[in-house]
Formats: sequence, C-alpha cells, structure tokens
Amino acid sequence: MSKPGKTQWDFGELFPPAETRKILSVGELTSDIKRLLENKVGTVWVSGEITNLRAQSSGHVYFTLKDAAAQLSCVLFRSAAVVQRQLLADGQKILLQGDVTIYEARGQYQLIVRAVELQGVGALQAAFERLKQKLAAEGLFAPERKRPLPRCPQRIGLVTSPTGAAIRDVLHVVQRRNPTLEIILVPCRVQGDGAAAEIAAAIQLLNEYSNRCTQPEAHSPESASGNAVPPTGQPPEIDLILITRGGGSLEDLWAFNEEIVARAIFESTLPVVSAVGHEIDFSIADFVADVRAATPSVAAEIITEGVFASREFIWEAPLRLRQLARRKLEHCMENFDARAARLARLHPRRRVNESLQRVDDLQAGLLRNLTRAARARALELQHLASRFLRAKPSARLPARRETLRQLEKRLRALGPEQVLARGYSITTDAATGQVLRRAATVTPGQELRTRLASGEIISRAVTRK
Repeated sequence: MSKPGKTQWDFGELFPPAETRKILSVGELTSDIKRLLENKVGTVWVSGEITNLRAQSSGHVYFTLKDAAAQLSCVLFRSAAVVQRQLLADGQKILLQGDVTIYEARGQYQLIVRAVELQGVGALQAAFERLKQKLAAEGLFAPERKRPLPRCPQRIGLVTSPTGAAIRDVLHVVQRRNPTLEIILVPCRVQGDGAAAEIAAAIQLLNEYSNRCTQPEAHSPESASGNAVPPTGQPPEIDLILITRGGGSLEDLWAFNEEIVARAIFESTLPVVSAVGHEIDFSIADFVADVRAATPSVAAEIITEGVFASREFIWEAPLRLRQLARRKLEHCMENFDARAARLARLHPRRRVNESLQRVDDLQAGLLRNLTRAARARALELQHLASRFLRAKPSARLPARRETLRQLEKRLRALGPEQVLARGYSITTDAATGQVLRRAATVTPGQELRTRLASGEIISRAVTRK
C-alpha cells in the first residue's frame, strides 16, 4: 500500500492533544517563582531612599525603597529584632538587610527587612549623635568646667597638619596681630585612619612638656613672693593648646569626632581651643574644648585679642591722655570760675553794697509813699473845700428856718393843745399822771386831774356808771 502524498496545504496537527501540555495555576507559578527567588537571591543588602512609609496598627511597617532606576516594596514585621526602627522615615537614605521573597496574594516581590542602617553620611551622623549623648551624660560638655583663656598668652601649642591651610591661616593672623607669640607645633594627621590617635597623642605631649617646664628644680631660686623660679634658660610653660584644621566633609573631619580625642581634650591641664572646619561645622572636639572658634583664623584672633587690644590701647594712649588732660583742665577751669563767682557773691563788700542799695530802695519807696499820701490829702482837702463852698450856710439858713416853721405848725396842729382848744379835755390820774381812757379803770375816791384848753380841774371820783 502506497503512502499518501503531502501537499502544500498539509500543515500537520495544529493543536496537539491536551494531555501533552503542562498547565500551571497562578498560585503554582507564583510559588515556583518565590522558591526560585529565595534560593537564588536569598538575603541581600540594598540601599535606597524610603518613600510611602506607613505604619499599621498591627505594628508592621510598610514602605518602598527607591532609586533613580527602580523601586522595591519592603516590610518590617513587628516581631523582627531590628534595633534602629526610628531611622525609618520618608526621604531617608537607608541601608537595609533582608530576605527577597514574593507576597503571593498580590504576586509582588518584596524585601522582608532584618536590619536597618543609615547610608554613608547618615551612619556617621548617627554615630556622632550617640557619642555626643554619651559624653554629655558624663559631663564632658559641662559649662562649669570650661576654663578661661589667658589674656596675653606668650606661648601656645599648635596641633594640626604642617601642610594644611589651617596652619597658614593661623600663622598669618598671629604675624599680623602678635608677632612675639611663640608657637610650638606638634605635627599630626588630621584625617584618615590613625589621625584621631595622633591628635590625642599630640595633646598629651604638649601637656607633658608644659608640666616639665613648670616643675621647680631642687636648686631653683625663689622669687620675692616665695614662688619657685625656673632655672635660667628654661623655656616658659605653654599657656594653651590650639587644635585646628580646615574645612571638609563629615568624613574628612571625623578624626575630631572620635572619643579618644574628646578624652584627651577633657583630661588636658591646659586650656584647649578647637577650630575645626568652617563656621557651620561642629565636632565633638568643639563641645569638649574650653573655647570653640568658627575657623582657624578666628581662633588665632581670639588667642591674640588681649595683646592686640593692648597694642591698640598703647597706640591710642597719647591721644587719650591729651583728651583726658584737656577735659580735666576744662573741668578745673569750670570749677575755678564757679568758685570765684561764689566767692564774689559771698564777699562782705558786696553784701554791704547790697544792704546800702536796699536802704536806698526803702528810702525811695518811703518818699514815694509820702508824696503819694500828701497828694491824696491835698486832693481830699480840695474836695472838701469845694463841697463846703457849694454848701454855703448863709444861703441854706432861710430854707432851714422855713422848714422849722412848717414843722412847728405841723407839730402844733397835731399837739394836744389844738384838741383841747376845740373843747376836748384830758383826764389823768392825779397821782400817776396816767391818761384815763375808760371809766372802768377809775375807782371811787380816786383823785383825778382834768386838763382843759385853759387850766386844770382837780376832782375825785364818787361813783361810776
């Protein structure tokens, strides 16, 4: 039997039997991928920036770790023994250790966080804060232990790099403000591994050197005050220590944030000035030192301020003395003039003259008063004379007489005689002269006097009706 021939339209079996396919569910595929990730990737360290941070009421923390290329979902479970949970914050540059896995419910791969650290500068800053809190608790930053700097130091110890910009700045300022200041340089590294130990050793070396300078010899003579005087040729002690370096990053300045340097500054018997970095930079050494300067140049100005101010005072002293002398002379002249004027006011001759002047004033006043009184009297006499002349007695006498005649006529008209002349009489009690107006007042036998127009009648009352 021959085989059937194939044509161009013979494509074979387009759909193979179902039993030949391997079909996975979504859950199975996700589980396979999860096992593959956990086996092949496992535990990793990853860095990035935190975003979309949210803390659930369950205590679990969810966030996204991102960089410029991608993002990764992260979860920190409440039960995880992670020390620095407080470092988790939006925008924080962070370094995480965790297990890569898949959250099967959403088919999303994520990182289960096991450890948290700050990334780069952030880690150094955290270490800085921890050491700062520790030393502050021990009292290394206490204000009461800060020592004042000598006003006019003669010799200082300088701890810095001999090739850095800081030493050039310090020397330039010292040369300009106090060229006589002696500087003992203890060169050391100011950054990198081992720099902190060198700085601490330099501080200790300067303290030992200063202590040797101040120890009296057995044969040392004594001053008049009883203090031992160093032998001839022995250098004077060091007045203070300046530790300094120029600006840089936090990593560059880290040597001054080491605990060994802080302990060396704290244990120094000499005052310490710290000038590390720029004005915005702060180091542990700044907090422990007796004085913190913003820059090396500022530190040199602080150290030389006493001598520089004294030099300016000396330069200005002649002018100031002349001003004070002139002011004192003017003050004395004012006092002299005032005293002379006071003496002139209190001189006996002036007081006598004032008394004489007072007598003259009183005399003039008395004359004025007498003249005024005389004038008043003269005017009064003139007035009286004019009144007297206006009222002539010879002119007024007839009028007075006529008035009297009229009054006399009126008096007569009203007098009892006129009444009696008309036929009336007046009866009175002969004993008392009392006028009788009612018959009821007369008693029998009473003697009566009756006055008529002409003469009187004496009678006695018999009866009354």
